[in-house]
Amino acid sequence: MDAVVEAVSQLENNPSFNAGCGSVLNVKGEVEMDAIVMDGKTLGSGAVSAVRNIANPVQLARLVMDKFAWAMGVPKVPEESLITEYSVMRWTKNLAPDANPVECQMGKMGTVGAVAVDSEGNIACATSTGGLLNKMVGRVGDTPCIGGGGYADNEAGAVSTTGHGEAIMKVTLARLILFHMEQGQSVEAASDLGLAYMKSRVGGLGGVVTVDPQGHWAARFSSLQMAWAAAQRDTLHYGLYAGEHVTQSIDNPH
Repeated sequence: MDAVVEAVSQLENNPSFNAGCGSVLNVKGEVEMDAIVMDGKTLGSGAVSAVRNIANPVQLARLVMDKFAWAMGVPKVPEESLITEYSVMRWTKNLAPDANPVECQMGKMGTVGAVAVDSEGNIACATSTGGLLNKMVGRVGDTPCIGGGGYADNEAGAVSTTGHGEAIMKVTLARLILFHMEQGQSVEAASDLGLAYMKSRVGGLGGVVTVDPQGHWAARFSSLQMAWAAAQRDTLHYGLYAGEHVTQSIDNPH
């Protein structure tokens, strides 16, 4: 759990992603964020939706799971610290009368997530997002929904998802993939089956990172691209486009 929360926190702190300080803006030009965490050992989870003035929503979700967040004194941050010039530019462009809604949703890395398994087979997932550009105030997307934005179970594995939120919710993508794994499918096959079903059934595109209790992992997507990375033993794996898989030593990155 510590690993996935820390990984997602680092991504929330990177303005390149649609999470934390890089989140897209809602219809009023404000930042509202969603996040979820889930512990595969206990099936305990914590989620937050449409939160504002929080630098790291994933940490807030962790506190919701462990303890009541506000009783822990979670600090608030000024909203302007979460708004980037790029997000304002995209929001302003979307307001133009001739704006193309599809094009306006493109051009930025999206939802961030992580899955992990430790040496004892304990599994966890975490997912965080700023949601859809120009969304209605208070919109609840797929990310904070258990089985949608993520799911973790020590007996099956863990999945974190990204993509068309409404489509992910309709097919409960994360739980669907774990169902396929419970039926004996590999992490790669289960991920592909889940994504293919979402595309054929509701026309949704997306991507997932998946891991099983033995440490087998997969990063699969039906969208044009998805930035992903995985660390296993002393090797870093990463890629962006379909079929791209780069490896390098963690101890000697050069």
